[in-house]
Amino acid sequence: MFTAKPGRCYRLVAVSLALLAVVLLMLNIGLGVHYNKLTDTHLTLNDTERISKELTDLQDTYKAAIETMKDARKQLDSETSRQTQTNWELEHQTKRSNDYKSQIETITKEIETMRSHLLMTSNGCKHCPAGWILMNSVCYYFSFSDNGYKTWKESRDFCQLHGGDLIIIDSKDEEVSSYFCAALIWVDRPIRRQNPSLMGFWIGLRDLHEEGTWKWWDGTFLDEGYWNDGEPNDIGNEDCAAVYPRENFFKAWNDVKCDAEMKWICEKAPTSMS
Repeated sequence: MFTAKPGRCYRLVAVSLALLAVVLLMLNIGLGVHYNKLTDTHLTLNDTERISKELTDLQDTYKAAIETMKDARKQLDSETSRQTQTNWELEHQTKRSNDYKSQIETITKEIETMRSHLLMTSNGCKHCPAGWILMNSVCYYFSFSDNGYKTWKESRDFCQLHGGDLIIIDSKDEEVSSYFCAALIWVDRPIRRQNPSLMGFWIGLRDLHEEGTWKWWDGTFLDEGYWNDGEPNDIGNEDCAAVYPRENFFKAWNDVKCDAEMKWICEKAPTSMS
């Protein structure tokens, strides 16, 4: 197992080579001094052979040091390459781990949402007709993928046919409830991606008789609205209101032409809460 860091290994090789260079230098100096002394005397055959052997040994030592340095360089390059690949793999695995963590968090939230919806559906089976859900002691119907799209009047006719009417959002709690249901339960997402203008749900609010004076279908005046920025703007005679599943539910309303076709939300009293 490789334990030394590439930088440390390289420094050890460099220090070793430096020490070897110092030894060789001292050896050269010693041989030079020894040779100078010999020039003052007569050299024998044995002296010549010994000096020749020392020079040969010195050359062999130098060549061995060069080969050692080359091998150390190759090892260092190899370890550096492996370390780089290890870093790349670690980065890849860290990203995968973060992706899995994000997916787990998303699935956990979806499970909690489904559990809350299951409770509403279960209670709705007791006190509301099939296809309706019970929230805050009121039965609600959200037109998801069924029954297509309708105008404001056609939507209200549908609600009245089933014993209710278009939703009246007269409190923040009800606004929050309807917003989250529209945003989280609506299963018609492919159509929403194709045409974002179809995201809205009709509510029981309009200013048909007097522009700017918004009334619910029961005749009560609008007390507090949750209009999007710049709304209502009455572009092209927009006299009916719709709620959109936006992140900021305080800016979830738009005024829309009443003959436009959209989804809708009905409400009615439950059969019995005893």
